[in-house]
Amino acid sequence: MTSAFASPITSDAPLIVYIDIKSPFAFVAIRPTLALEAELGLQFDWRPLTLDIPSYLGSARKEKGKVVKSNRSASQWTMIKYGYADARRYAEKQGLMLKGTEKIWDSSIANIAILWVAQTARDKMAAYLNIVYPPFWRRELDIENISVVETCLSDAGVDPAGFDMFQKGEGRKLHDALQRQLHPYGIYGVPTYVFDSHILFGREHLPYVRWHLQGRQGTAPDIAYGPTEDGLPPC
Repeated sequence: MTSAFASPITSDAPLIVYIDIKSPFAFVAIRPTLALEAELGLQFDWRPLTLDIPSYLGSARKEKGKVVKSNRSASQWTMIKYGYADARRYAEKQGLMLKGTEKIWDSSIANIAILWVAQTARDKMAAYLNIVYPPFWRRELDIENISVVETCLSDAGVDPAGFDMFQKGEGRKLHDALQRQLHPYGIYGVPTYVFDSHILFGREHLPYVRWHLQGRQGTAPDIAYGPTEDGLPPC
């Protein structure tokens, strides 16, 4: 069932969207990206980019809200603090709750499930993402637990039979091979949008993505963080 991606920047779909369940920046981009997909009647190519956070922001673990283990510098903590404040601002504008995580999660199982949905029940992608993201960011979902992820798939209308074997075998190989290809192509963070070899990092580029997908008519829009003129959720 599994086939390797030709490359991280090519697809039969009009747009590739890279996301990671454990990224707050991907979280606040999910609703407007899904809204754009639905409005235009398209199917985007959703792919996982499982971030290696300790490699650039160090690692830490909390218990009952207190840091009990950390190898982060003061500047790394400052980056994280302001990054979460920014993401939380846009989550609240969408009526969503965003609580900081108390550890660095291994999101690979939940991310491999994106590949499973794409291959077995593509029309359920929005349902799966909407079932996984909000409760995870309310600290209600253990995305490292295979049974929990299987329940999310089932709740989204996706048959989980065979997923455990997939995430251990073919799906894991596909996921890991894709991760190794991303950095050489200049894909480092989420959300990242890719079309016609253009790589755009960040939800602020959604107006430009929309302009491109609608035929590039008129002047290209500037980047935007707030609500769009046509009422789409904030980017």
